[in-house]
Amino acid sequence: MNKKIGNLFKGDKGIWTVFFFLTLISLIEVFSASSTLSYKSHNFMGPIIYHAGTILAGVFITIVTLNIPCRYFKIITPIFIILSYASLLWVLAFGESINGANRVIQLPGFTFQPSELAKGTMVLATAQILSAMQREDGKGADPKSMKYILYLVVPAVALIGLENLSTAVLLFGIIFIMMFLGRVPMAQMGKLTGALALIAGIFITLVLTVGSMDSSNDDETAATTEVIAAANNAEKSESAVTKLFHRFSTWRNRLVNKEPRPENPKDYNVRDNFQVAHANFAIATSGIIGKGPGNSTERDYLPQAFSDFIFSIIIEEMGLIGAIAVVFLYIILLFRAARIAGRCENNFPAFLVMGLALLLVAQAAINMMVAVDFGIVTGQPLPLVSKGGTSTLVSCAYIGAILSVSRSAKQKPALAMATTS
Repeated sequence: MNKKIGNLFKGDKGIWTVFFFLTLISLIEVFSASSTLSYKSHNFMGPIIYHAGTILAGVFITIVTLNIPCRYFKIITPIFIILSYASLLWVLAFGESINGANRVIQLPGFTFQPSELAKGTMVLATAQILSAMQREDGKGADPKSMKYILYLVVPAVALIGLENLSTAVLLFGIIFIMMFLGRVPMAQMGKLTGALALIAGIFITLVLTVGSMDSSNDDETAATTEVIAAANNAEKSESAVTKLFHRFSTWRNRLVNKEPRPENPKDYNVRDNFQVAHANFAIATSGIIGKGPGNSTERDYLPQAFSDFIFSIIIEEMGLIGAIAVVFLYIILLFRAARIAGRCENNFPAFLVMGLALLLVAQAAINMMVAVDFGIVTGQPLPLVSKGGTSTLVSCAYIGAILSVSRSAKQKPALAMATTS
């Protein structure tokens, strides 16, 4: 029996341990943080049953993925690229709106978020390009590799960024780090850094300008929006320019509202900083050991307590000790992935493992920074912990791919010793 279980959970034991504890924390904290969902649905157990089912489906996906030999990931890359671009275009035109942005495709029984698939696909494709274009003289990647990567990744980042800017920035940041790890010539990396700084400056200026124009009209149009939409079907008659810039006011508000705290606490406007304020309340009342699982009070005020701000609920209920434990789990994940990559004889699995691990850990870092008021509110879930459908399942697939690589990488030293003896 134990042998069968061991054969089922193959791969790096450290990665499995991190995966187990993160999903366990997820079940406990999502159950606690879903009080709002339970109240709205009049179903106390409904949200946690759904989430537990998602976790179980994720475990199944992890086991299936880890049993796929790493070389087959190369074969499915073109299929994933086609699916990613097709779904990204589809969601922009016909997707369902979440928090004012078209981010999901409604399918029978569940919703699908194309950006989650696109993130893993771009990492997979980048790893393949970098590994294929390593020069034989050992001097790093061919200079043409950056061009091929940007041709593939930039359109996807642009499509994601129209409705989900934080995910687009996160994805491109990971691709940038992968190019650095893949030893793309430093002169090219320097030019790209300069170009990105220039683009960022122009973009922020545009957001502050156009977003200011949009937000100034919010009060005047709020009372009549529903009437106009119902009478004239305004959504279908929107100009292409309006659709392109409709997120600018949101981005501007996030930049402008991220101001230093006033010296006098009475001057702090809780209404304008609602989510961050209640996240801070959760942290401030936590202590060293927290209030205990299920005893959060701020979960009833935070609209995304089970997703974007779940780390605040973890701190409130598990205290500083629990927060450090969660951070430590992600550090172990990155450390174990680096060990696995170091054992790989080929470049592709090494780049793939590091790309996927960096994607998970960087997203976790952003989520935790926002929760402790150390960054701009982005809407990034905490991987493997926050309540989610596509994000949870895709994150489990990432873990499965890392475990798949760990299986083959783990065998290399043993084979080498066998040959020498």
